[in-house]
Amino acid sequence: MSSTTLAGASGTVRAGNSRARVILASLVGTTIEFYDFYVYATAAVLVFPHLFFPAGNDTTALLSSFAIFGAAMVARPLGAVFFGHLGDKRGRKVTLVAALLTMGIATFLIGCLPTYASVGWFAPFLLVVMRLTQGFAIGGEWSGAALVATENAPTGKRAFYGTFPQLGAPIGFIIANGLFLIISAALPSDDPTRPSLAFLDWGWRIPFLFSAVMVIVGLWVRFSLVESAAFENTVKSGKVRKLPMADAVRHHWRELILGTFYMLATYVLFYLMTTFSLSYGRAATTAPIPGLGYDYRTFVMMMIVGVVFFGIFTMVSGPWADRWGRRRTLLWVTAAIMLFGLVWVPILSLGSFGVMAFLIIGFTLMGMTFGPMGALLPELFPANVRYTGSGISYNVSSILGAAVAPFIAVALWTYGAGSPFWVGVYLTVMAGLTFISLVLGKETSGVDIDA
Repeated sequence: MSSTTLAGASGTVRAGNSRARVILASLVGTTIEFYDFYVYATAAVLVFPHLFFPAGNDTTALLSSFAIFGAAMVARPLGAVFFGHLGDKRGRKVTLVAALLTMGIATFLIGCLPTYASVGWFAPFLLVVMRLTQGFAIGGEWSGAALVATENAPTGKRAFYGTFPQLGAPIGFIIANGLFLIISAALPSDDPTRPSLAFLDWGWRIPFLFSAVMVIVGLWVRFSLVESAAFENTVKSGKVRKLPMADAVRHHWRELILGTFYMLATYVLFYLMTTFSLSYGRAATTAPIPGLGYDYRTFVMMMIVGVVFFGIFTMVSGPWADRWGRRRTLLWVTAAIMLFGLVWVPILSLGSFGVMAFLIIGFTLMGMTFGPMGALLPELFPANVRYTGSGISYNVSSILGAAVAPFIAVALWTYGAGSPFWVGVYLTVMAGLTFISLVLGKETSGVDIDA
């Protein structure tokens, strides 16, 4: 396969992979990944506590639902190792197709599952199996999409191109929650704290089944990709490793640890601003664990406004990281996240204005920390272990930051008798660990991505 390049005003692009194709191929998969995540996260709050667990204690059911939600994070590092091995030995293209297909099938099947009322405890068991399958597939999705973007990026624009797979997060949020809003509006409930019977009976299944359409589009785009020059050079130079995982651990253990902690604040903020905030925003002010008392549709519309800022600042952060460096940009952003965690209560005490400000600030910071990661993590590793190394860092961090974040947040929310103060402190502590790792790390913007 030819390794010639096409010259451009701002760098070079791989022959056969136009810029539009690179952007679309890296964006479409992560959009589906995050669509699947948001669909599950929303159902974990709205539906699964009612349908997949025995009636009784609502808090216990919610925590059980979040526990299954977090189970996927345990499977993600296993997926990172499996798909990373495949991606570093067989190429980025075939691996991305396999990961997307696995994820799409699991999401579709969740929409077909029986409930607790039909099959008892077999229902949550099946939900766990499908969620683990989702996590396994997602473990190989992100790193592959990030490599497609960064390994095909024009010179000097690697962080900017790396923001396109990251942009899948806000786009996936808007599609998933927009679809849930349409369904909930078509199947309205008289009780603002509980979906309608029709929604619980069959309406919630539609977003999961709809994922099949998105996966078909994603597969069509990815089948047209040409392999990256970085992987071709690795093959031609005989540097393909028999066991990329072993090589990454033996020779790049420091980068694996740093990359894991680089992502920690990003993951914690991400899951607090999406999963926890939806629970907190919808909880009645008179509930045993009081919340903000918004109805579902109102609060999700407010979240969508915040997510627009998420998307804007994800894109903005790329050029910043190209201009000022990944490390310098993220040090400032992480310091701002630490401060944000300490001012949750004062901001939220300002009524609806404060709630909207909280969502906008939180999602803005999310975009600014998430955007540069699309370039930073791949740049930590050489091409022959890059899929494995970046995937392991990204997904091990999901256990430390994402798997436990919703569960810890609910526990701290309960401990604070409805106040989110301790949840904000938790965010600040996790961001502090990321800040320390960035201080210990090095700038990566000047590395040779083809080496």
